[in-house]
Amino acid sequence: MKFVRNASLIIFLLVAVSCGKKTNNRSLQGAADLVLQNGAIYTVDENHSWAQSIAIKQGKIVYVGSDAGAKEFIGTDTKSVDLQNKMIMPGMQDVHIHPISGGILSAACDLNGLSTIAEYRTAISNYANANPDVEWILGGGWAMSVFGVGGKPSKKIIDELVSDRPVFLRSTDGHSGWANSLALEMADITKDTPDPVDGIIDRDPETGELIGSLQEGAMTLVGKYIPNDTIESKISGLRYTMEMLNGYGITAIQDAIVRENDLKTYNYLENKNELTLRVVASHWWERSQGLEQLEHFKQLRNKYTSRLVNPGTVKIMQDGLVENYTAVLVEPYHLPSQTKGIPMVEPEFLKEVVTAIDAADFQVHFHALGDGAVRQSLDAVEESIYENGRLGNRHHISHLQLIHPDDFSRFVELDVVANFQPLWAYTGDYLTELAAPFIGAERVRWSYVIKTIQDTGAMIAFGSDWSVTSANPFHQMETAITRQSASNITALENAPVDPQQDVPLNIEESIDLKTAIDAFTINAAYVNNLETETGSLEVGKLADLVVLDRNLFEIEVHDISETNALLTLFEGRIVHGELEDL
Repeated sequence: MKFVRNASLIIFLLVAVSCGKKTNNRSLQGAADLVLQNGAIYTVDENHSWAQSIAIKQGKIVYVGSDAGAKEFIGTDTKSVDLQNKMIMPGMQDVHIHPISGGILSAACDLNGLSTIAEYRTAISNYANANPDVEWILGGGWAMSVFGVGGKPSKKIIDELVSDRPVFLRSTDGHSGWANSLALEMADITKDTPDPVDGIIDRDPETGELIGSLQEGAMTLVGKYIPNDTIESKISGLRYTMEMLNGYGITAIQDAIVRENDLKTYNYLENKNELTLRVVASHWWERSQGLEQLEHFKQLRNKYTSRLVNPGTVKIMQDGLVENYTAVLVEPYHLPSQTKGIPMVEPEFLKEVVTAIDAADFQVHFHALGDGAVRQSLDAVEESIYENGRLGNRHHISHLQLIHPDDFSRFVELDVVANFQPLWAYTGDYLTELAAPFIGAERVRWSYVIKTIQDTGAMIAFGSDWSVTSANPFHQMETAITRQSASNITALENAPVDPQQDVPLNIEESIDLKTAIDAFTINAAYVNNLETETGSLEVGKLADLVVLDRNLFEIEVHDISETNALLTLFEGRIVHGELEDL
């Protein structure tokens, strides 16, 4: 009996200590720094639950639940805010974006948002006159559709405006360049210059004379003569982009192309406590080099990995664009040349490259628009699994304009994330005028098959490809749901669309709002290896969140694109908006 009584006493004491520990933990935790109450909080947790209040302390979430439960976290120094039923969701993540170059473009000769040759003329002339001391006039944002089928702007247009300085302007998609005569001369490009293996020098079909436009790898013939961006311009550009992205409620990104000076830029701002984004940085795979560059990527990863920056991804551009016939297709384009596009990395070598990258514990971020390039990318991942096993490096393929039906199920089978740019999934001039006539109706049906890939069980994640197209996630969500241009503005041309022509693109590929939000939050966080810290609003995770001016689930779908972020928190710190304005 004595043993039983002692055992009972021990059990009682253990229970008491256990209960006390729970209470003490709560008391040690103390009051929160900030409590947001009376809200519609969409947590994106496993059950996609809703809550009323969220409490934040030292940059982390310490409570998510009812208003009544939040009272326990309110102390004398706690800032408490009545949300008046405003919606909160996790900070969003963009898994394919060009933040530094896009920011630099904003201060250069920026043609984005313009839609006629006359407007291009005015912008180029105004920029040249306003910057008489600039050695090279650089910038871009012109749309191929403005110049008709093939999108080949003439050097003569720029020559009439600027003839004393070289001019080089990239298209809005970044895959074509527009040069004046002086730039071509400085690069020693003549009508007799052969096309590089990964690009096309556009020539007059009758005379063979240079038109002035360069496709894909041909741009590097001019690019090697252009002065490099300075670290100062990169820092300024990144600051511009951070403010814009935080203003949309974006708190993490995957930078689709980085070199060492870009990593230095992130490092500089992080050391100054100015970096308000979590960054996954994708090293650019130089297709003119071989496997030896992988060692350099390892060195950069070791040198620049930090709390906010993860240089653990390698970007491989496997093809170009459908609109300039450089995207790789399984079957030929409907052109006399019977071309199937340009594989930027020889497919068998691609298998070797991806296997080596995967073995070095890097994620692979593929660029593939054509169904042939998508297949080549999947084949390479399959080979890496055969050689290395499943290492869980979360490889993903971006763009995915066309996917062959035979490859639909391979995303889930190979654990490859489908990284779509949803703002492109609409019927506009880029599709109807520049792509559809050359790929045919059957392949148009397999354009941006977001729902089809989701239904296979594969993971869907979203990115903007800004500055190619808008980084506004609400525009992208609306287009993904309606398969129409958001707010009747085209994604690529940045110009009004005729409502009569803006018919939904393959409406059966429409997804619901829940899926669209997942693709920008918890799924994007998975791609960025951040899902244990961000992507949902749960206790213990970082307080990256956004307060919206409307509840996305309570408005008409065509109003989603009008949504504004009122407040963005990054680790509980305000990086956009003011508490007083809620």
